[in-house]
Amino acid sequence: MTADTAALAREWLAQDPDPATREELRGLLERAGRGEAAALAGLADRFGARLEFGTAGLRGALGAGPNRMNRVVVMRAAAGIAAWLRGRGGAGAHVVVGYDARHRSADFARDSAAVLTGAGHRVSLMPGPLPTPVLAFAVRDLGADAGIMVTASHNPPQDNGYKVYAGGTGDDAGAQIVSPVDTEISAAIDAAGPVGDLPLGEGWTVLGEEAVDRYLAAVTALVPRRERALATTYTAMHGVGGRVLLAAMERAGFARPSVVREQFDPDPDFPTVEFPNPEEPGAMDLATAAGAADGADLVIANDPDADRLALAVPGHGLLTGNEVGGLLAEYVLDHTSGPDRVVATSIVSSSLLGKIAADRGVHYEETLTGFKWLARAGGPGQRRVFAFEEALGYCVGGDGGRPVADKDGVGAALVAAALADDAKRGGRSLVDLLDDQARRYGLHLSDQLSVRVDDLSVISAAMRRLRAEPPTAFGPLAVAGVDDFAGGHAGLPPTDALRFRLEGGAWGRVTLRPSGTEPKLKAYAEVVLEVGDDVAAIRARGSDMLAELMASVAGAVRG
Repeated sequence: MTADTAALAREWLAQDPDPATREELRGLLERAGRGEAAALAGLADRFGARLEFGTAGLRGALGAGPNRMNRVVVMRAAAGIAAWLRGRGGAGAHVVVGYDARHRSADFARDSAAVLTGAGHRVSLMPGPLPTPVLAFAVRDLGADAGIMVTASHNPPQDNGYKVYAGGTGDDAGAQIVSPVDTEISAAIDAAGPVGDLPLGEGWTVLGEEAVDRYLAAVTALVPRRERALATTYTAMHGVGGRVLLAAMERAGFARPSVVREQFDPDPDFPTVEFPNPEEPGAMDLATAAGAADGADLVIANDPDADRLALAVPGHGLLTGNEVGGLLAEYVLDHTSGPDRVVATSIVSSSLLGKIAADRGVHYEETLTGFKWLARAGGPGQRRVFAFEEALGYCVGGDGGRPVADKDGVGAALVAAALADDAKRGGRSLVDLLDDQARRYGLHLSDQLSVRVDDLSVISAAMRRLRAEPPTAFGPLAVAGVDDFAGGHAGLPPTDALRFRLEGGAWGRVTLRPSGTEPKLKAYAEVVLEVGDDVAAIRARGSDMLAELMASVAGAVRG
């Protein structure tokens, strides 16, 4: 243990208000003093770096030190946000603070409220652990100047996070922040003093259930209320979506979904899944089994903070985020009107939405990944009615606007259920609607691969190698061209991503990028084939082609 590390740790210990992390740090210092290798490494990791505040806020493992999520880090972040708000408009800004049911989320939310109130701002605290889209809606609904959500979404149980939402009265109110706001807040965090010197207030307001009721009224207006025939099974994935999703379904006229009991109540340990992410292998097993046993027409899942939506059709299996995105887009466009509408998706998502938009005569935009960009797609005079990304995120709107300027797993679930109910009344399912889309626009099949690493340098080295020596083919498809987004591409801001355009028996593309929230290198592949009458045969051929392509991508990524 270096003298500098020991000094930093003791300085941290002196200001830490949390008995749990003080005890953790004292134990590490004692064991490190005896030369224990694990303790020395633990201190070096905690104090050799820090969590960086970016457009996604903060996210990391819980624990003591500046490279962990803890009360000191959160209070300094809140102090930075308070100073940033004061610099923009003086004291008295209104901030809405929400939180999920993860370990320490409620503590971090109350600490934020105390710091912001102590700095002279007005704080509205959500009435309990609630979905992220309810917080994003409340920022818009209350005309607040900013919002804070304490959540790590679908990260492992040892993590937590801290997201900041833009305020104001424009259509991007309630959207995640973008640069340069993140760098301004980060600089203000750096300037914050020891947390023991921060003035703390107590006069914040705890919102009542009307905050949830107003959200429910807004999202249920997205679908016509009528008697429904659809039978559904639902899982909250141990998160906070359950109560809100059930209330939304019942208000919209649906029968109460059958729920996966083992996963319905919030549990920050997520005991039935390895990762609480519906995309992860095995995460949906309980829900799909329950759906089959219940005789459900549709299985609905939210991730733990309910900003994402996963769907499964019993007898068919899980739908991809791209498949759900294409279906929801057509429903939204069928139930809205006007040439000013704009739909958007990200550079790693399916190209299908562009074809749907061209066919319907509406504006289409492709953005960088993340809803901080998708929520702001379109230009002056354009009306944002739908956006999606393949990672199970959907923002749905109507002619009256969009309730949430972020991804919303509850609102999207209502629209998906309405679409499935309409299909059932015609003796069909969502799978039949996917076949209809394939006949109209070609069969779009997609898959993704994530390579998780312990050393982030592995990811940067892989990206450098693929730029320097791009593959000439992926599986059966030749590389026809490469788009490097590092210097900006097609009018988009620079980002660390590569897209390989493919041809040869089908059209396709492979896009590679590092994850923005986890230590992963992610690869996204799509193949598009023309379809005749026999969709099943083309789907089987395309699936084989995609599997071969993905095996080649895995080899190229791992080197």
